[in-house]
Amino acid sequence: MLAYTYMKQGQFALLEKPMPVLKDPKDALVRVTLGSICTSDLHIKHGSVPRAVPGITVGHEMVGIVEQVGAEVTTVKPGDRVTVNVETFCGECFFCRHGYVNNCEDLDGGWALGCRIDGGQTEYVRVPHADQGLNRIPDGVTDEQALFVGDILATGFWAARISEITPDDTVLLIGAGPTGICTLLCARLKHPRRLIVCEKSEERIRFVQTHYPEVLVTTPEQCQAFVKAHSAHGGADVVIEVAGADDTFRLAWECARPNAIVTVVALYDRPQVLPLPDMYGKNLTFKTGGVDGCDCAEILRLIAEGKIDTTPLITHRFPLNEIEEAYRIFENRLDGVIKVAVTPRNDK
Repeated sequence: MLAYTYMKQGQFALLEKPMPVLKDPKDALVRVTLGSICTSDLHIKHGSVPRAVPGITVGHEMVGIVEQVGAEVTTVKPGDRVTVNVETFCGECFFCRHGYVNNCEDLDGGWALGCRIDGGQTEYVRVPHADQGLNRIPDGVTDEQALFVGDILATGFWAARISEITPDDTVLLIGAGPTGICTLLCARLKHPRRLIVCEKSEERIRFVQTHYPEVLVTTPEQCQAFVKAHSAHGGADVVIEVAGADDTFRLAWECARPNAIVTVVALYDRPQVLPLPDMYGKNLTFKTGGVDGCDCAEILRLIAEGKIDTTPLITHRFPLNEIEEAYRIFENRLDGVIKVAVTPRNDK
């Protein structure tokens, strides 16, 4: 089968690899029917994910059909259409029992697929702990509707949940990339008084204005003044930082009112400095870290009910044998790209 593979820092390659096999009775084999490219894949390519293992098949955004299950798998069966969670988790350890599945103590726990073990930019993928990491797609929900459930949509849902958004809040969302848009969709479910998006890309500003006209939009240069003008207490009640740059990290806490919650979803290329003397007296609560992707069943229900729709994010589609071109467009933000859907069908 074809598999897009991490060779070394700065180099991916499309290789022929043998089909995976079950290694544990809790494993499942999934035939990938649709995948995507994530910014985290680019972080691996550029060496920003030290735990990534050269030689693994990359990719952690995918949906597919269960082909085979181990003897201890009970929640899915061959033939089921499923989403695949970005995280592998046992469901039994201290962290899993408390909902902190990103910190699962299992050897394969956390972000494993497409990072430490073979992922989904291929035709078949082995999924450990399948009872936890696979969710059946409801009838009537398409692959494209479900594509982002296991990663960026789970991230947006988690970010909105831990940010404790109330109907009285002004929420500032920094970054309108794919994860930012997913976070926007999930924050809207909390019905905040006001939702403001800060974005520098004109194309993405137009996207937000076209699809979510009720959302206020500003630019980084105007953000602090704009937020103060549109909030009751000198800043946003909740700030969610999804952009991942040095200036956006600072902007996040600068735009927060005293005693606000600042949720940092972004993955940064380098360490950030927390300038405590500058923010002294604001009494901010920071929430940070990787997504706890344990809400996928609820997200699928919301999609089936028409309350979440991420299909407008899919701006480009490519077969697996053209994935190099898909990466070129995605990495360089060409042709108005937001997300790319990759089908494993190819012209071999």
